[in-house]
Amino acid sequence: MANSYDLLAMSTSGGSFFGIPMLYFLILGGSMLLSWLVSTKLKSRFREHSEAPLAYSGREIALKMLSDAGIEDVKVISTPGRLTDHYNPADKTVNLSEAVYNMRNVAAAAVAAHECGHAVQHAKAYAWLSFRSKMVPVTQIASKLMNMIFMISIVGMFAFRIPGLLWIVVGCLAVTSLFAVITLPVEFDASKRALAWMEGSGIAGSMDQGRARNALFWAAMTYMVAAISSLAWLAYYLFQLLGRGDD
Repeated sequence: MANSYDLLAMSTSGGSFFGIPMLYFLILGGSMLLSWLVSTKLKSRFREHSEAPLAYSGREIALKMLSDAGIEDVKVISTPGRLTDHYNPADKTVNLSEAVYNMRNVAAAAVAAHECGHAVQHAKAYAWLSFRSKMVPVTQIASKLMNMIFMISIVGMFAFRIPGLLWIVVGCLAVTSLFAVITLPVEFDASKRALAWMEGSGIAGSMDQGRARNALFWAAMTYMVAAISSLAWLAYYLFQLLGRGDD
């Protein structure tokens, strides 16, 4: 998104690179730095906790947590890639990356239990998950529209001097920002359910539970950074638009 934001900022300031407000660079630099710091910390923690062995694989953890929750209509499958773990409410599948699916360590267990936490949310009709699921189609449209506007900005920077078009940009950012904010309680709650189950089931010792909690905390921080960054960009372009009323 950095490139599209760059083009947008150049457009809203008359297309001059040197005319971009300092606030733009502060938001861009701050977002990139914060994202890098959290990502680095996350990778470090997961690498550390991947060295803590556990008797169960990620797949076995997922199956046991689903069974204990009385959920029988959710499948646990392996999906290609790294950090591709997710729960799909559409087909009721817990998708675990190859490493998480097969490995027997605390990091894999934490991720598997977290994704099953989403399955439990779905089964219990957790309000925030339902709301987020309903927002997915609208968010996808907003993202595609932003990509189209990005292409327009490549053809001609002057396009963003049109207030109506900038309002569309702000509207799209409002949708994606709302989605990012709604994601926070969904992710934190899934981790809470995962940790509660790991503690109650006795599947991991107290030290392993602490490691799992730490791993999930840093994973959740990536969503926090995304939400903060999205809100910052929304505020920036909204101020750019409203400021035009004083021109």
